[in-house]
Amino acid sequence: MLTAAARTAAHAGVAPDDYRSLFRSHPAGVTVICADAGYGPAGFTATSLASVSLAPPLVSFAVATVSSVWATFAAAESFTAHFLAADQHDLAARFAARGADRFGSPTAWSRLETGEPVLHGAPARLRAVVQDRFEVGDHHLVIGLVTDIESDEDRDPLVYHAGGYCAAAPIR
Repeated sequence: MLTAAARTAAHAGVAPDDYRSLFRSHPAGVTVICADAGYGPAGFTATSLASVSLAPPLVSFAVATVSSVWATFAAAESFTAHFLAADQHDLAARFAARGADRFGSPTAWSRLETGEPVLHGAPARLRAVVQDRFEVGDHHLVIGLVTDIESDEDRDPLVYHAGGYCAAAPIR
């Protein structure tokens, strides 16, 4: 029996390197998504966070099925997503690194009253309750209902483009 990833790959007709190259030229906002399913915090850097619906307020993100954090996100009932500022590329790199102690020093974090990990210093964040999970190719798509947002500062966002972190600033 073929996995969803194998079924999709058999029909794609696009080489993985070509696909990756195409999206390297498309800038994407950088977030760190965190959760705790009861056995310690987990988090990862994501450029896949997207708004899905306004009413109700839904977001989605993709996480690799083979990722070390997938077990947490497969079981967690809720998550937080932190929108990073241009000067937070070190935080993004820490949460993207394999085998890193992402919640160890120098990461400043605490928990919301509802238990989710929250990173200090991010200019904006949201909390969402998981509504659904779908296996899509070699990833899982997680859909969350946004229950709370916080935006403290107006700072230039961190974006990922051409294989590296960049600042995005308004054209004036």
